Amino acid sequence: MKRQTKPLFGIVILMIIIAAVFPISALAAPSIVSLSPNLIVNDILNEITLHGSGFEDGALVTVGSTPVTTTFVAGDTLQAIIPAGFAPDVYNVLVTNPDLSTSSLTAGLTVVAPTATPTPSLTPTLTPTAIPFSRPQVVIDSNSLSVASIVYGQDFNLSVSLDNAGGSTAYGIQVTFASTDLLMLQNGGVISAGDLGVVGKSHFSQTMTAAASLSGLSRVSVDMNVSYYDSVGTAFSDKFTLFFPVAQVNNGYVASTATPTASGVHRPQLVVMSYQTDADPLQPGVQFTLTMSVQNVGNVTAKGVTMIIGGGSSGSGSGTPEAGVSAGSGTFTYFAPVGSSNVQSLGDLKPDVILNATQKLVVNVSTEPGAYPMVVSFSYLDDHGNSVTDAQVITLLVYNLPNVNVSFYQPVGTLVAGQSNLLPLQVVSLGKRTVVLGKMTVQSSGGMVENGEGLVGSLDPGGYYTLDATITPGGPGPLDLNITIEYTDDFNQVRTVTQTITLDVADMMIEPTPDPSASNGSTGVVTAPETFWQKVWRFILGLFGLDSATSTTTTPPVEQPTAVPVFPGGGSGGKG
Repeated sequence: MKRQTKPLFGIVILMIIIAAVFPISALAAPSIVSLSPNLIVNDILNEITLHGSGFEDGALVTVGSTPVTTTFVAGDTLQAIIPAGFAPDVYNVLVTNPDLSTSSLTAGLTVVAPTATPTPSLTPTLTPTAIPFSRPQVVIDSNSLSVASIVYGQDFNLSVSLDNAGGSTAYGIQVTFASTDLLMLQNGGVISAGDLGVVGKSHFSQTMTAAASLSGLSRVSVDMNVSYYDSVGTAFSDKFTLFFPVAQVNNGYVASTATPTASGVHRPQLVVMSYQTDADPLQPGVQFTLTMSVQNVGNVTAKGVTMIIGGGSSGSGSGTPEAGVSAGSGTFTYFAPVGSSNVQSLGDLKPDVILNATQKLVVNVSTEPGAYPMVVSFSYLDDHGNSVTDAQVITLLVYNLPNVNVSFYQPVGTLVAGQSNLLPLQVVSLGKRTVVLGKMTVQSSGGMVENGEGLVGSLDPGGYYTLDATITPGGPGPLDLNITIEYTDDFNQVRTVTQTITLDVADMMIEPTPDPSASNGSTGVVTAPETFWQKVWRFILGLFGLDSATSTTTTPPVEQPTAVPVFPGGGSGGKG
């Protein structure tokens, strides 16, 4: 025995000397944090992912006492294959690095057999032991911002840590962010968080920026929707609302930062500054042109701007632009494009530049009066090639104004100046709906109108209202009648219907004034009509100095009866 001990003792001494002369650097020991999934069904081949730290290339995963096929992914990730038919049980999971350092996760993996389909029974009973695990329940473990407070024009990151407070693995976790005040950058606000077991956490981040100026706001909110399912495919969803502080701005500078720094975030932002229509008011069946002033209020050029009337988007919404425009899902019940589609290319729009965009539309004939919002989307690429869509809403007002005509219900001839003339007026409704009209007024600057006012009231389609006015023209010539009808439109604004009717006025006929001398017995001189030869004869007489005056006819005077005096006694004037 002593002879065998001496060589062994010498080998040990030699190894100690070699270790002292050539020291081997110690490697960090591995550490297992979590498995996903941590519960599998053994009827198929399963792949599990180990999360932790200190993993080395060549590391081996052992489930229970069975080594399994292992793939090195990174220093914090390993993947292992669990073959089908693995015995159902709760196993400890062991990781062994090439340097023989190990890390174990107690009860890290649960293997279960497929659940048999229960046989229907008349009196089904549920025993608690029939369910080997409970549902998953994803909750927020923590969240934080990369900035102290949000500033318009500056990008920031939201970091979130999720935890599973349930009793089974949450599979296929998908997180969606939505906010009216914030824009989701890079990924459109959708994140795939993978699977989350009952042990461990899921960490991810989302890049955001303010959608517009946050002046007057002290905080903004973002909705985080989380959807996932359990091992049997049952879907679950949860919604969380997060609130973030907004930096207070004073005179254009951020008051919360002691040393302002130039923002490293740049993006375009298209805004409709004003809009108008060439038809006012808009009524059913009217075609009009909508003109909008669009300005890039951002600090980066918007490339390849596409305007979409009715709402829509262009491209894939990710960093890789795709061809095609999704613009057919807009609302065109009340307004429809005419002459071209609802998609127009506006080209590039530089910062602070304003351009006018137009679109021809028609108001549907079935559109009722009211205020109708219209979505207008602008899709473009930013300086990083990301597809961005800015959607805005404008409002168009539709009226249904009365369609009436004012005329005479019986013919009116030529009026006579200085005399009272009848005006048989009537108002006829030519529209397709009942209208309510107010006061009707008849006026004229060329004469005096009497009974020229009346209250029209309600008129059915084809109905009429009559007004018998009179007018005394001041003189001959054309005479304009100005008719005004007041009413209240669909938005309670006072409007008027005006119409002008032109009439002819003749001069008054004057009777010839009789000769006073002829009435008291004087001789009246009447000039007889003169023929052509009589005019020639008078001309010849005038050449010889003879009388060439016009011949006249003297009307003999009318003798007046002489009064004969009558004396008493019947005498003739003699004395008896």
